[in-house]
Amino acid sequence: MAMEEFQVAVHQGKLSDAISVVQAKPPQYFSDTPLNIAVVGEPGSGKSSFVNSILGKRPGEPGAAETGIQTTTTNAKDYTLPMLPQVTLWDLPGREESYSARIDQENLKRFDFFIIVGYQRFRTVHAELAHEIQEMGKRFYFVRTKTDLDLEASRRRQPSGYDDQKVLQRIREDCVTCLLNEGVINPQVFLVSNWDPQSLDFPLLLQKLQSDLLWLKRQAFIFSLPSLAAPVLENKKATMKGKICVKDLFCGVLGLLPVPGISFVVAMFFFVKFRSQCYQFFGLDLQSLTALARDVGKPVASLQAVMLSKSLMPIILWRLPDLVGATLMMVEYCLWERFPFAGCLVSGGSSFCTSYYMLHRCLTAVAKDTQSVLSRALEGREKTPI
Repeated sequence: MAMEEFQVAVHQGKLSDAISVVQAKPPQYFSDTPLNIAVVGEPGSGKSSFVNSILGKRPGEPGAAETGIQTTTTNAKDYTLPMLPQVTLWDLPGREESYSARIDQENLKRFDFFIIVGYQRFRTVHAELAHEIQEMGKRFYFVRTKTDLDLEASRRRQPSGYDDQKVLQRIREDCVTCLLNEGVINPQVFLVSNWDPQSLDFPLLLQKLQSDLLWLKRQAFIFSLPSLAAPVLENKKATMKGKICVKDLFCGVLGLLPVPGISFVVAMFFFVKFRSQCYQFFGLDLQSLTALARDVGKPVASLQAVMLSKSLMPIILWRLPDLVGATLMMVEYCLWERFPFAGCLVSGGSSFCTSYYMLHRCLTAVAKDTQSVLSRALEGREKTPI
């Protein structure tokens, strides 16, 4: 029902109402929303073993993630969590420290929530992942695996004064401090052993994931709203295309007038007018953006910053062919001293063709801007208890 109400509001050009109708729904409403959780981290951090522990499977069992001393995960693999409905856990390939040198990497944008897995110490790759996830406005848990090995190493170094709780507290505080230094608000850190899911923070992790589940699904649904708007925007584009032919015909006919430069002036007038009509039809006019900005707590300039259709410079460049017709008219008037038949034909023809392309490109850009504005409005909008 929320999806239908959202699409109706988008069709009416009321973006503020479209977001508000979803925000008003209680978390329980989104219980059937699919949730994709990505497990990410550096190679050898125990991601696949961690996935098996959550699945309750041992290595080698049917449906278990492949594990080994060498890197075993080379492609993203999905696993269904039986204890959590509509939740898919994705084991992603390990991300190397030389992240900036990668050419092709798994696109994180298609995932709704993340579990960053690390061991021994907080690394550069963890900071990069934290930044990338936060830039998308999404959340994550940080899981320190192989904590049992850390405890054993500490016990061997200081057998007399060893205290496992102090060691765990020191590890936890180090992880939290590193995440806070990266700008993470309220970092969620879990210390686990993949070989003993009943020990350390593993039970707490599963409990936390269950308690946050509805909020995470709500967030996932809200982040999917721009894509849900796509078919509605396509229908609105089809409606506006019917108005392009008339305006284009006017541009071509008026471009035939024996006045140098008239085609440029007429075309820009009709373009600006058509763009304003598109803004109002799609809900991107100043009044609508002001209402949306007020509801989501963002400045209007922040929403307008993602609107590529506002720039006039590319449009002016596309009108350069008008100079050919205007120049030819001037030559016929001044040098040949005759009526500018050729100049009029060139001016009218180029104005007709260029205007047709410009108006269609404007319509496509405004439709894309609508999705961009929705995405910008939703960034950091959803607050979860995480």
